[in-house]
Amino acid sequence: MEPNKVNLSNLEQQSPSDIETKQFDYSKRAQWLRAAVLGANDGLVSTASLMMGVGAVKQDIKAMILTGFAGLVAGACSMAIGEFVSVYSQLDIEVAQMKREKLQRGSHLDGQSQSQESKGNEKLPNPLQAAIASALAFSIGAMVPVLAASFIREYKVRLGVVVAAVTLALLVFGSLGAVLGKASPVKSSIRVLVGGWLAMAITFGLTKLIGVSGL
Repeated sequence: MEPNKVNLSNLEQQSPSDIETKQFDYSKRAQWLRAAVLGANDGLVSTASLMMGVGAVKQDIKAMILTGFAGLVAGACSMAIGEFVSVYSQLDIEVAQMKREKLQRGSHLDGQSQSQESKGNEKLPNPLQAAIASALAFSIGAMVPVLAASFIREYKVRLGVVVAAVTLALLVFGSLGAVLGKASPVKSSIRVLVGGWLAMAITFGLTKLIGVSGL
């Protein structure tokens, strides 16, 4: 039998619900990946901006790295807590909806209804998993500027290396987000890159201004 005929026969044997489930799984996976990319981008831009701000007034490598590390830990904790609370609220809503649907169907469930209920429980969001994933994604992005600055003693070279590393990471994250969101990689990368540059430049400029004025 030819491979094409085998594939067609397999598709014909699949029920519409199976096809919809696979499409849902792929869509859900893409959403998770896109959220991870956005979380990593947040960690990258916020931590790099903090480090550039401190670097504007202090040339000490220790102060710059400690600032980046503090931003990494604080941001990861904030992202994890925020994601946990958000997903837990979503979980409460979905569980309440499932209970209402169960009451409407009645207390006596047949085998098919129990199977559907079991599948529904498997698709419920996991707050702890979402919190860990969010914190991990943020940490991965935040580690880029911290690692980039860790081994450079020269002040101006260190700033240049941080900007270069962040620029490369922004292009990568922007392209990944565009691919997962089915958008133009070039336009998305440019938007992400310009946004990251603006965040670092504004933080550096304002901190430098405050440091020079002695406020």
